[in-house]
Parts: sequence; structure tokens; C-alpha cells
Amino acid sequence: MELSNCTEGIFSLDTVGGGEDGEGFLITPPSKILLTLTLSLIAVMTTAINSLVITAIIVTRKLHHPANYLICSLAVTDLLVAILVMPFSILYIQRESWVMGEAMCYVWLSVDITCCTCSILHLAAIALDRYRAITDAVEYSQKRTGLRAGITVAVVWLLSILISLPPLLWRNHGGEPEPDQCLITHHHIAFTLYSTLGAFYIPLLLILSLYYKIYRAAQTLYLRRGASKGSQHSSMVNGTSLPSYPPDEDPKNPENQNPPEKSNSDPSIEGDRVRFTMKSHQSESRRERERSLRRQRISGTRERRAASTLGLILGAFVVCWLPFFLKEVIVNTCGSCSTSVQLADFLTWLGYLNSLINPLIYTIFNKDFKKAFQKMVRCSHRL
Repeated sequence: MELSNCTEGIFSLDTVGGGEDGEGFLITPPSKILLTLTLSLIAVMTTAINSLVITAIIVTRKLHHPANYLICSLAVTDLLVAILVMPFSILYIQRESWVMGEAMCYVWLSVDITCCTCSILHLAAIALDRYRAITDAVEYSQKRTGLRAGITVAVVWLLSILISLPPLLWRNHGGEPEPDQCLITHHHIAFTLYSTLGAFYIPLLLILSLYYKIYRAAQTLYLRRGASKGSQHSSMVNGTSLPSYPPDEDPKNPENQNPPEKSNSDPSIEGDRVRFTMKSHQSESRRERERSLRRQRISGTRERRAASTLGLILGAFVVCWLPFFLKEVIVNTCGSCSTSVQLADFLTWLGYLNSLINPLIYTIFNKDFKKAFQKMVRCSHRL
């Protein structure tokens, strides 16, 4: 997302050799070659992983669920960042100037800002969907349709365009554009606050509050399920598993179907039955304690897994995008503040990196996605 102080002249080119006319040829420093290869690898990996997620959702019937439609739309958005934004940024860094004309510059900036904003808003939409699913499961399951997911995606894209449009329309507010640069150069506080609040800070607050509520709701749900299962098993031990009438009055007991042939009042038989019942009760109580401990361990494991997953989602989002948007606010509201070109490029690509991390986090903990990926890999090996 190129808003200001963007890419220009990261490394100087060394001029080597020369003829009588003083002209020489340029040698690219090894550090710049390594940087270009690294950024290219990130772009290729982002393209491959997001394409894999999209393909898995399309070809796997079990993944045809409205919740996964948002994941698919997020993957499409991140894929657009990988194929329409990253390659031009790499070329911009490698050439140290914009060589593709003003029209292409405007198109690139439009796609860059809109897609990055849309990716962030998708994360907020997914958080809202998960919050509704866990706090209002019964009612929301009926409303959670493909049409509703499609409307959500359309709203996210519309908001992304509305947020990105004003900075693009006034990208050279207060000055003429430099002929060899492609960036937004305005220091209008209103535009800066409008774009940064809509594209990041408001979604960040929404995501933080929703995932906090999701974690608390999940914790409460696990405790309720554990208590419910515990009471149910206790009832089984004290009631259902033990007859509510004496064994000798059980109408299903074959001994009671022919009462004259065998007496049920034999003290030795009653004593055996009492001992057997006591042993069964003790055995059931021991098994119930073991089940209770096992349920507590499973519940604790689930809570830790949920906490780690939410921590990864929030951590990746904040680490990737917060530095960039902090820089944007500081640079565009403080006239004497500036950042180096190297730092601006690093923060921009740190934000792009979120498009690589998103499909990993949102699918790696899902068993259905894992199975779909494994199936696709096996099929590719057979081919």
C-alpha cells in the first residue's frame, strides 16, 4: 500500500568501465540482487498458497460453506496483491524509478490501496462472522447462507473503494508529481485520518474487541459443556445405569418370568447381587472420575489452542500493518517528520507479507482444509 514516502533509490548502482565517450555500464550490487530475489520469492509463495486455498474451496464439496466463502474471498484479494501489486513494486525497487508512465502509476496505486484495504476489511468481516457463529449459533446458522456471505463480500469491496478513492483523487495535493516517481504526496491531515482510520485503525479496534469476546464466549462454552457432560454422566451412574426397582422385581429379568421355578429371596443370591452392585458402582465412579479428568484436559487443550490461534491471527495482523500505518500518520501530520526510503519500503513490504500469512493462519488449523490440501498434493504426485 503506497501512500507516501515510497520507493525510490534504495541502492545506488555502480558504474564500471567506460569508453572514449565516457559511457559505462551498470553493475547491480549483490545486496540488491538478493533483495530482488527475496521479494520475488515472497510474491511467488503468496501467489501459490492463495491459489491453493481458492482451488481447495472450489473442488472440495465439504468446504462449500458460507464461512469458507469469506476465506475464499480473502484469498482472492491476497492473490490480487501478489500478482498485481508485488511485481510492480519489485520492479520499482530494482529500477529505483517509475518507468511505466503516469497512467500505469495511477492504476497500480489504485489496485494497491484498494486490495490492501480490502484484505484488512476481510479480516474484520471474518472476525464478525465467527463472533456471531459462536455467540448466536442457533439463529445465526439459519442466516449464514451463501447469499449473505456474497453480500458481505460486496460490502467489503465497496467500503474498500470508498476508503481508497479520496487519497487517490488528491494524490498530488499541494504539488506537481515527480516524473520518475509513483507515490501519493499530500500532507492533508483530513485525507490521512480518513484513509488510515477507515483502512486500519477502526478495523483493528473491531477485530481486537470481537476476538476478545470470541475467546471469552468459547471459554464459557467449554465450561458449560464440561459441566453439562459431568451432570449427565453423574445421572447415568446414580440413576440410569442402576435399576430404580429391586433386581428381583425387574419385569425383564428372565427369573421373574417364571417365579415358581426359582426363588429370588435366597439370601446368598441377594448378597451376591449387593456385592456386584457395589463393585459396579465403584467401577463406574472410577471411570467417571477418569472421564471428568480427561474432559478437563481436552477442554484446557482446546482453550489453549483457541488462544494460540487467536494470538497468531491478531499478532500477524498487528505486526504486519501497525508499523506502516503509524508511519503514515506521523509523516503526513508532522511537517518536519520523514522516514528513509529503505524504512518506507520495508514497512510497505511488511504489510504485503500479511497476504502470505493470512491463508496459512486461516487454514492450517482447519482439519477439512488440511485433508483437502493433502488430497490435492497426492493427486498432483499421481499426475
